[in-house]
Amino acid sequence: MNTLLKTSAAVGVAAGAGALATDAESDWYRRLEKPSWQPPPQAFGIVWPVLYGLIAYSSGRAMDRAPADERRGVAQALGINLALNTGWSVLFFAAKKPRAALGEIVALNLSNALLVSRAWRADRRAGMLLLPYAAWTAFATVLTGTIVRRN
Repeated sequence: MNTLLKTSAAVGVAAGAGALATDAESDWYRRLEKPSWQPPPQAFGIVWPVLYGLIAYSSGRAMDRAPADERRGVAQALGINLALNTGWSVLFFAAKKPRAALGEIVALNLSNALLVSRAWRADRRAGMLLLPYAAWTAFATVLTGTIVRRN
């Protein structure tokens, strides 16, 4: 099985688990006071598939181009990152714990920095392709923090 198939499968599992944990139509979520600048719900359905595609492709590309002794580090960084990515949805939506999700997304941002760094060292283009994901997650951190503060 080639690397892109493996990274796509891993990203698909994380995306699916996150989607199962997310219920933006729940009464609980609707009652939360959210900022006026929060994107409309449709934006998330457009942005996340693109970001997940970039994560799968760039991670696979980085692993294929990394020196043999660094491939495992890229794979581990991806695995940790995907677990944290999914964890935010579980904490925020399923557990209804926005404050815990805020702490978790801070860890996700650190994980993003590590993943981008490892990918960048292996292949500059792979690292660059992860930057939109890191930027979106930074935005999501501010959004989560604002929701925590308002509620």
